[in-house]
Amino acid sequence: MPTIARQRRHFQEQNELLRQLSERVVGQLRALEQIVPYVQMFQAELSPEGRPAGVFLLLGPTGTGKTRTVEALAEVLHGSPRNILKIDCGEFQMEHEVAKLIGAPPGYLGHRETTPMLTQQKLGAVASERSGLALVLFDEIEKAAPSMTRLLLGVLDKAVLRLGDNSTVNFERALIFLTSNLGAREMRKQMAPDFGFETMVPPAGAAAKLSTIGMGAVKRKFAPEFVNRIDAVITYRPLETVSLRLIVDQQIEELERHIKNRLEDRAFDLFVTNGAREFLLRAGTSAEYGARELKRAILRHLTQPLAAMVAGGKITAGAAVKVEVEEDEDRLEIRIEN
Repeated sequence: MPTIARQRRHFQEQNELLRQLSERVVGQLRALEQIVPYVQMFQAELSPEGRPAGVFLLLGPTGTGKTRTVEALAEVLHGSPRNILKIDCGEFQMEHEVAKLIGAPPGYLGHRETTPMLTQQKLGAVASERSGLALVLFDEIEKAAPSMTRLLLGVLDKAVLRLGDNSTVNFERALIFLTSNLGAREMRKQMAPDFGFETMVPPAGAAAKLSTIGMGAVKRKFAPEFVNRIDAVITYRPLETVSLRLIVDQQIEELERHIKNRLEDRAFDLFVTNGAREFLLRAGTSAEYGARELKRAILRHLTQPLAAMVAGGKITAGAAVKVEVEEDEDRLEIRIEN
């Protein structure tokens, strides 16, 4: 294939992956643009030997899409957001707890009863027939004991982890994601120092300032040899209201699909007005937590009341159900249209 044609095909494939991810992760295109090339290198079998396919540190306030990015990538590559080997670093704040990752050495008490959390088998289990690229997520890495980052040095540098029984795990066919809220408070102040959530307008040069804040926090927390082994430190911007509205729409569309898929011939049509969507936006988003509480707000204010009506026989198959906000804007009203 001529060089120009090959480059055009690569560009189209890269754009298609970026398009699929951006449909699932709202408002963070710059972050996705930094991740996609590493996926493409793996797919082209051009990833560097002796290293993970990619190592990323995702920074930014809670609820901006860091974890959602990894889930979206799992959906696109493997067909399910669950195809992730996830380590919650909050569970490894004490030094002795880090041993759970690699298991106890032979001869130690409880060796046979201790199953390592990071094994070649578990790594292979999150890959799929669609893609051999495993996704590994270390969530909230700043909460882990210092011994975890020391343990990860070998993984990030040589793609090898030595377990307690002296066997090894190879991470060459893995993308490793580390998420952190380091610098998040300073980032929120930078984005909206004197304004409330609804009036937040990103100041000029915000992206560069947020990256500077994030890198400063990272360098204060982690040793240089650890930071230098990360391929890309990516800073997620606080979501603007327009992006949060898109996320509300996505969540409602997901609920509509869920109704049709689960109820099948008992399904009904759901219509959520703009006023109701704004209610859910206010109830499920904030400057501090972004969109993190949105699913819970939709579950509480919409899914659970709908479920109660279905269980009570008030909503029948094929019904048209309209969701509005009450006049006092204190709760949602669910009505069955004639």
